Amino acid sequence: MVTQLSTTKPQTELIITWEALPKDFKLEDEPVENTGQPLLAGALRESLEIGGFIQPQMLIASNFGLCATVNEQLVIKAPDWVYVPSVKEIISNRKSYTPILEGEIPLIVMEFLSDNDGGEYSVKRTYPPGRWFFYEQILQVPIYIIFEPDGGLLEYHQLENNRYELKLPDENGRHWVNAMGLYLGTWQGTKEGRTGYWLRWWNQEGNLLPWAVEQIEQERQRAEQERQRAEQERQRAEQEQQQKERLMAYLRSQGIDPNNLPNL
Repeated sequence: MVTQLSTTKPQTELIITWEALPKDFKLEDEPVENTGQPLLAGALRESLEIGGFIQPQMLIASNFGLCATVNEQLVIKAPDWVYVPSVKEIISNRKSYTPILEGEIPLIVMEFLSDNDGGEYSVKRTYPPGRWFFYEQILQVPIYIIFEPDGGLLEYHQLENNRYELKLPDENGRHWVNAMGLYLGTWQGTKEGRTGYWLRWWNQEGNLLPWAVEQIEQERQRAEQERQRAEQERQRAEQEQQQKERLMAYLRSQGIDPNNLPNL
């Protein structure tokens, strides 16, 4: 399949095709820049999975090759996190993904900033194109997120009129992702030994989607509350029984048989 992005200058025309990789093509392993990135990416998926927001046809991956052929040259970028609403075929060990050919355009791509050359903002259009240009002009991904984990800065860029526009968060510091029915925002805390800022999901009612450890703690607290309620009920019943026994003993001391009285 071919997509053409025409401009006023013929020499800058982009001819985009969505072609299958050769069967013998070997993707290069792009190194993870720091140990925090896999934790950030995994945490995003974990809460979606626990909350029941992941369907089999979806593709969610990190450091994963997105492919397109631009002017007959293969371009592959590996965002730190990618979300594709629907693929044509469910493949358990997928190594790369070519939009249009294999399914929908990704809805979201994310890059987590670290000590690098700022390539997340590169609009370089010559081969190999910059990341920003690739996501915006070639793949035309609707939402491009750049997250700076150390300071917690979340940049939410939305594609409008073929250009990314920076969107401000709501009064809670979150962004509504309409296609997912969820809010995305930042949260500060500790998980898996990492303390700092995280990207988190909230549902439409504003409730935070929990991680597994948080859900376990919530269940533990609920079980403890239920145990406390049961203990309080047992103590109340025991007090009522003791009070009844004292009353019956008093009646007997007065020569009255409690068994002959109603409601005792």
